[in-house]
Amino acid sequence: MAPLAEITTFSTAEQHFDPAAFDIAIYQIGNNAHHDFVYETALRHPGIVVMHEANLHHLITALTIRRADWDAYVEECAYNGGETARAYALRVRALEVGPDYEGLNMTRRLLETARGVVVHSEFMVSRMRGAGYTGPVARIPHGAWIRGCAAPAVGRNGMRQRLGLDARTPLIGTFGFLKPYKRLPESLRALRRLIRVDPRVKLILGGEPHPELPLRQMIESLGLEAHVRVLGFTPPEDFPAYIEACDVVLNLRYPTVGETSGSLLRALGAGKAVLVSNCGAFGELPDDVCLKVPVGAGEEDLIFEYLNVLISRPDLAEAMGARARSWVERECTWSQAAQRYVAFAESVLRGPDAEVERTPEVVKEPETAADYVPPPRNPELEAYIATWVVNAGSRSYVETHKTRLARTLEITPAGGPHHGVLEMGAYMQITPALKTRLGYGSVRGCYFGPAGESHVSSAESTAGEKFECRIDLFNAETDRYPYDDETFDTVLCCELIEHLFQDPMFLMSEVNRILKHGGHMVLTTPNIASLRGVEAILQGYHPGFFHAYIKPSESGEVDARHNREYTPEEVHHLLTNSGFEVTLLETGMFREEPRPEQAWVAHLLEQYRLPTAMRGDGIYVVGRKTGAVRERWPGWLYS
Repeated sequence: MAPLAEITTFSTAEQHFDPAAFDIAIYQIGNNAHHDFVYETALRHPGIVVMHEANLHHLITALTIRRADWDAYVEECAYNGGETARAYALRVRALEVGPDYEGLNMTRRLLETARGVVVHSEFMVSRMRGAGYTGPVARIPHGAWIRGCAAPAVGRNGMRQRLGLDARTPLIGTFGFLKPYKRLPESLRALRRLIRVDPRVKLILGGEPHPELPLRQMIESLGLEAHVRVLGFTPPEDFPAYIEACDVVLNLRYPTVGETSGSLLRALGAGKAVLVSNCGAFGELPDDVCLKVPVGAGEEDLIFEYLNVLISRPDLAEAMGARARSWVERECTWSQAAQRYVAFAESVLRGPDAEVERTPEVVKEPETAADYVPPPRNPELEAYIATWVVNAGSRSYVETHKTRLARTLEITPAGGPHHGVLEMGAYMQITPALKTRLGYGSVRGCYFGPAGESHVSSAESTAGEKFECRIDLFNAETDRYPYDDETFDTVLCCELIEHLFQDPMFLMSEVNRILKHGGHMVLTTPNIASLRGVEAILQGYHPGFFHAYIKPSESGEVDARHNREYTPEEVHHLLTNSGFEVTLLETGMFREEPRPEQAWVAHLLEQYRLPTAMRGDGIYVVGRKTGAVRERWPGWLYS
């Protein structure tokens, strides 16, 4: 069977769904009236159902009682719970009691028709099996948002300004519909105790208060009016910024029916220290990415103790947040979730004996400066590169960039006699080492020039080693590269992307085309978000590493200047948009210019709780080709 190649989404009942036009349908099922048309369509046209909760009783009441169809409600109760449930439903109809929301899950009819079930936790797997479902089940983590490469409309400190808070005010947040089971009474009492220790502490409650929870009365009775702000419904464009503004996020809830919190995943993806209740799916989170609060006796005490530690030791909170975001990047990105959905859908279509493919993990540099240890210098490799210097000008350049050149070779995957590598913008500085040190049997270079022309370039080291390779000329932004599809195992694009004038994704698309599946792209470029760049802006200078216009030579030739420099986050997105998974991303030295005097910039970032990692002068990234280009014109790069 050919892989699933096209996905169409339907989000309202008014949109026409023709099941014959698709291989299979995936239904997102939640326990509220907003999912009524999804539930009904899933019964008419069975497919894969994503069970966000193990209880659908509220949804069934919306489909029956709210439509004044009491007979249907009574029969549905009987279908799920037998005659005892029917008798109770008749009492509900007579208005003697309320619906048995907690005791009767009402999932039987949907599970009997489902061709497959997706859940987000092992807790939900056991609940689905306990409900009698025997078909294929996939546990796929809930997708999570991670801070994007485009600057947010309102960032952490901008939102704090809007709230009337300075950068040092300890801020705790709770987000989502403020229902009784969110453990708000316990949290507010713990907050009152915390304020006696640190009177600066504030709490924001982002969400609509539930009518059954007298929230404002509780706040007033505890004397917390000056410390707690109820935000009410939060517009989607502001919601991420409120989370970013917080130092700690509370995501407590009990009882639970297996739900996974979207706001929790967003907080973890934002790198926040989070408290969760140690129950249901939340108890399965890794112990090092959040603090778990057992429900019951001592709950308030533990909430207070955890908050006190995190507020008094912000370094611990930041370290936990960094581990949380790293975990989200490895396990919960939306692209990874989508791949797992597609793999499961294909396995359901193939039959019960099919295996679900595992999604490769993304490996990234630790997200805190304290955790990151720069790789040691490699003097032997630096000296070897210098043996291929052919003239005084080249010698000066290599001496200035020897650390970068050596690190580039260190991160480049090794080859073999049958492997091919292309170095774009080849100056013959590290090109020979691709063969002599990394073992590639075929080494090719390319450079800017008239399309279709090429020449053989040769070099001899001071030790007598000889090397030659063909250099092809073309425009990397406009010309189709003169290589067949899937020609190379590795492509190096070093100090090139920043020179491009109009269309960097053309280069990325062509590199994707000429790389074999599973092949690697090695990309290095200056880091405009380095400590040096931040220092330049703060002192009134241009942050670019090489932003100056270039004076023409006597012949009239002008070298290509830097047109756009990138941040590490942008480079990560550049590769993922282009069909690569990032296997290494780090920053480090770009030139032999140590800058210990920039420590004040790092200190300033720390004071305002801004990222201090990924602040080296140069960006080093390796991507592995996993598929075709995903987005030819990404919005963060093109207007």
